[in-house]
Amino acid sequence: QVQLVESGGGLVQAGGSLRLSCAASGRTFGMGWFRQGPGVEREFVAHINWGGDSTYYADSVKGRFTISRDNAKNTVYLEMHSLKPEDTGVYYCAARTGTTYYYTSSYAFWGQGTQVTVSS
Repeated sequence: QVQLVESGGGLVQAGGSLRLSCAASGRTFGMGWFRQGPGVEREFVAHINWGGDSTYYADSVKGRFTISRDNAKNTVYLEMHSLKPEDTGVYYCAARTGTTYYYTSSYAFWGQGTQVTVSS
């Protein structure tokens, strides 16, 4: 069983930055960040493998967001820069147990989410 707790969300102006953290208890392998805006489905944002040497990003965040992890602390991070109003949503971290990193169904364990609001 894996428990995940996100933190670091908040209100920021467009162009600003935030750093999200996801503290895990239990063994994790691939980890992902997803987000869900108002009235839309949860969408993939970023994924990192256990070793931290392989990452994937949604096209909408590529070049602005960076996912990383510290396995000694069992924590995954999401650095977000040049934030846009369309980045607004609840951000979730998740532990991957399935094959395809960009499908929500590949993740069995989810955090409670942290709200990110970007004002224009």
